[in-house]
Amino acid sequence: MPSATGASVACPDRPVINLQADGSAMYTVQSLWTQAQSKMNVTTLICSNRSYNIINVELQRAGITSAGPRVRAFTDLGNPPIDWPSLSRGLGVPGVAVETAEDLARELTKALKEPGPHLIEMIL
Repeated sequence: MPSATGASVACPDRPVINLQADGSAMYTVQSLWTQAQSKMNVTTLICSNRSYNIINVELQRAGITSAGPRVRAFTDLGNPPIDWPSLSRGLGVPGVAVETAEDLARELTKALKEPGPHLIEMIL
């Protein structure tokens, strides 16, 4: 998210599309507020698999093949699920969730035609 914000600062006349996973988005969600405050043309696409998957990858790299229930609970972003559209709107960025390719195409087309930032949660 910060890189997309920087790209928008560098090229304010060009739209920016930010592909972002839900787990990593949690680290820098405040970028949405900056994009709203500065009216940046950034459309963030959240790939919502409801997991801190990078932590699972790092556990595997550390040789941990069977994480316990407390670790699995920590990497689960689906309990409770993050409501990305509401979170986004709370930071001043219009947000929607989609579950089909057709809905994504419609919402992405709409977002790219409207000025300012947008967020689309793609529920995987």
